[in-house]
Amino acid sequence: MMRKLLCSVPGLVWAGAASADYAVNMPKGVTELSAETYEIHMLAFWWCVAIGVVVFGAMLYSLVKHRKSKGVQPADFSHSTMAEVVWTALPCFILLFMAVPAAETMIKLEDSRDPDMSVVVTGYQWRWHYDYQDSDIAFYSSLAESSLKARRLESGIDPYSVENYLLEVDNPLVVPVGAKVRVLLTSNDVLHAWWVPDLAIKKDAIPGIINETWFKADVAGTYRGQCAELCGKDHGYMPVVVEVLEADAYAEWIAGQTADTTGSNE
Repeated sequence: MMRKLLCSVPGLVWAGAASADYAVNMPKGVTELSAETYEIHMLAFWWCVAIGVVVFGAMLYSLVKHRKSKGVQPADFSHSTMAEVVWTALPCFILLFMAVPAAETMIKLEDSRDPDMSVVVTGYQWRWHYDYQDSDIAFYSSLAESSLKARRLESGIDPYSVENYLLEVDNPLVVPVGAKVRVLLTSNDVLHAWWVPDLAIKKDAIPGIINETWFKADVAGTYRGQCAELCGKDHGYMPVVVEVLEADAYAEWIAGQTADTTGSNE
């Protein structure tokens, strides 16, 4: 039994490497708020590093310098009022120092007023539906055919040969660069979550409830994410792709979508 368990470990490691891109740290993203979120994350990280150095340093010093073999006698005092004041006041100061910028950023994240455009995002098992509220554009976004074929059992297709394996869709959400995009999230069946790390968005899609968030991408490009809520057997095959275009390219895309809609209605 133990031999089988040990032999399975390399396989598990390989499987994990095949399905995820590992990163040492969270991304800075392409929005102002994603950059602020990153800075708050790093602020908390370095405070934790400093606290760890001080605490473990003091422990190591005490273990080495006050060990029994050196004949050190234990202290005979019961408590120190000054020490209690310091180790109570100092954590409170550190928490306040981190809480103030975090609260400011959280308030900004919830302020979706005065958007340039609004999109209703509805989660399905296992795809997304995008409905542009300022136009007649609406479509489903599903896993791309290339990934769909490669994921099938005994497909004979090497997943490593598929570009953006499990992170590509047939119809991405398309928005203009520099526009404030309000995202209204809901679900048609079970819990889902719309997650795009580069936009600093991870919001639940709940049946019967409208959740609201927003983003304003400052850099044109393609940004990928996934459903982040276990939603059934094909949860891992429900990617999110947001394509941010320059103004001219976005206007051209809108014109093409409108023409397709008009033609289908006719």
